[in-house]
Amino acid sequence: MPAVETPTGLVRRARKIDRTLAETYPEAGCELDFDDAFQLLVVTVLSAQTTDRRVNAVRPTLFAAYPDARAMAAADRSALEGIVGPLGFFRAKTESLLKLSAALVEDHGGEVPGRLDDLVKLPGVGRKTANVVLGNAFDVPGITVDTHFGRLARRLGWTSETDPVKVEHAIGALFPKRDWTMLSHRLIWHGRRCCHAKKPACGACPVARWCPAFGEGPTDPEAARALLKTQGPA
Repeated sequence: MPAVETPTGLVRRARKIDRTLAETYPEAGCELDFDDAFQLLVVTVLSAQTTDRRVNAVRPTLFAAYPDARAMAAADRSALEGIVGPLGFFRAKTESLLKLSAALVEDHGGEVPGRLDDLVKLPGVGRKTANVVLGNAFDVPGITVDTHFGRLARRLGWTSETDPVKVEHAIGALFPKRDWTMLSHRLIWHGRRCCHAKKPACGACPVARWCPAFGEGPTDPEAARALLKTQGPA
């Protein structure tokens, strides 16, 4: 890469990286299990400060008991706490689910709205959660700036912004809107499996040639391959 990258050069490099990640992770997608928009909204809220696999483990029990917003809004607090307990912060998460479900019932007839402006007005729902729901339940393109996405966007030199909303807009300008949702999945997958926060597997990275941070982790291929993960964190 040249010392000073032009805006056009940045777009081309970013899209090369995305195309390569698409080839590397053809199975990339939402790692939270869900059957409908309500389930996706709930499990995304629950995924804060825990892992997708732990959320997926409690999902069957949770939605067997509370299959829709009306049922969850009327849930017994202690019973709901018992189900979400393994996820940590169970009192706060239970409170979030009760308020969220009540708002869906009161303001949207129990249905999950399909507009960003409506979603972010719901209790406990920010742009990140809203974009997950829009992109995966409604096929409305959105960029999901979670911890992995933000740090990879900066590590790859796509932006220097740290505010998630500013990161979202900066990266959105580099890619066609139709690619936003899958770009989010691929970058998050890469962050979980290869480009780790503390010790990235640089020597085994498929996009190393276009990465200005190459060398932050082991560059020896064998040492780097030992750091690769086949799935996201437990």
